[in-house]
Amino acid sequence: MENIGGMAAILLVCLLVLLIGFMGKKVEWLVNFILRAVMGTIGIYVLNFWLASQQFSVAVGINPLTFLTSGFLGFPGVIVLYGIHFFKIL
Repeated sequence: MENIGGMAAILLVCLLVLLIGFMGKKVEWLVNFILRAVMGTIGIYVLNFWLASQQFSVAVGINPLTFLTSGFLGFPGVIVLYGIHFFKIL
């Protein structure tokens, strides 16, 4: 039971590779989405860290919704997430 997380990760990676193989020409779109989502999540993490070092108590959470938003919208999606968060705290 203690290796369920590792087995789930391996299964997820295998399914992702199979999905890419079945998609054929749409592989470029999927790779683009994944790269935007990962870079957006890294950007959120860095921006949260920088804002915390500047004594601002504003932090957008990193979760599946923010991952998908940054994947679909890219950098403007990250800006929208921070805009929504700023609007929420005002």
